[in-house]
Amino acid sequence: MPRLKLTALQLLVALVTIVLWHLLTTIPVGGKPLVPPFFFSTPGDVAARVYKWFYEGTIWRHLWITLTEATLAFIIGSAGGVLVGFWFARQPLVADVFDPYVKMANALPRIVLAPIFTLWFGLGILSKVALGVTLVFFIVFFNVYQGVKEVSPTVLANARMLGMSERQLMRHVYWPSALSWMFSSLHTSVGFAVVGAVVGEYLGSAAGLGYLILQAEGTFDIAGVFAGMFVLAVFVIVIDILVTMVERRLLVWRPLAADARP
Repeated sequence: MPRLKLTALQLLVALVTIVLWHLLTTIPVGGKPLVPPFFFSTPGDVAARVYKWFYEGTIWRHLWITLTEATLAFIIGSAGGVLVGFWFARQPLVADVFDPYVKMANALPRIVLAPIFTLWFGLGILSKVALGVTLVFFIVFFNVYQGVKEVSPTVLANARMLGMSERQLMRHVYWPSALSWMFSSLHTSVGFAVVGAVVGEYLGSAAGLGYLILQAEGTFDIAGVFAGMFVLAVFVIVIDILVTMVERRLLVWRPLAADARP
């Protein structure tokens, strides 16, 4: 599907959703709206709140703190996941020994770790980054590990027959194979890095988008809650677009699927 048409359809979905939201919360049916504005606010009130935050400049400090926490969690978690994923995939004995421990660590509810990280690292940025890293790491780790393990035995045999060293195999065989899996996980990890930062702020902080949402909830400010979630959603989309740009740059060799061609 052409990119322009796809973008138009995506915007149409957003427009229809906003129009329905507006109609359900503002048009009275039998004397009152079908959806109570007290619980769901209205698109106009949410837009006004977002505009006020940016116009007055109060949002920038909170946005910068959340951006810093999410970015650090994303970078550290992704780098750790890539390195450990490659290591485990290339060292079967190590992978077998640590397999139950990795599964145990991945099964731990992250929300339980948040108070522990707060106790260890305090209410500052480190506790939020640590929580985000635990969310991002395992997503990237499992995908990179699987990507390296999925290398075709035929391709490996041919490469070795041509005299490739382990370093050349890593560069020309294993790494390209893992890239597609890695970027697939990175798109998911973007959202989880933000979730880690916001949940950490929600549980204990003095600034950040999670703090803004918590303050709005505490005063029953539904417009503020939805405004915070809207800013978060746009924030995640922007980061995901940047990841997509890097992906296209690094995977320029990969052929497009038949249904993805413009």
